[in-house]
Amino acid sequence: MAKSDITGARRKIANKVSHSNIKTKRWQFPNLQERRLFVPELGRHVRITLSTSDLRTVDKIGLVAYAARYGLDVSKL
Repeated sequence: MAKSDITGARRKIANKVSHSNIKTKRWQFPNLQERRLFVPELGRHVRITLSTSDLRTVDKIGLVAYAARYGLDVSKL
């Protein structure tokens, strides 16, 4: 099963509700993308799987700062 390398986002279980209000279980998947990002602090590229909302935040504050929020070290990814 795929998950985000930083946030750990995985699939969730939700209900599909029909017109007659019958509920059946279904999965909701995060929009995960595998990207090769350059980290200036390390001077190299890192291949990482992130959700698209994670990618927007990484573009805004940087990968090292975003990983630090979750207590991760980018050099070990």
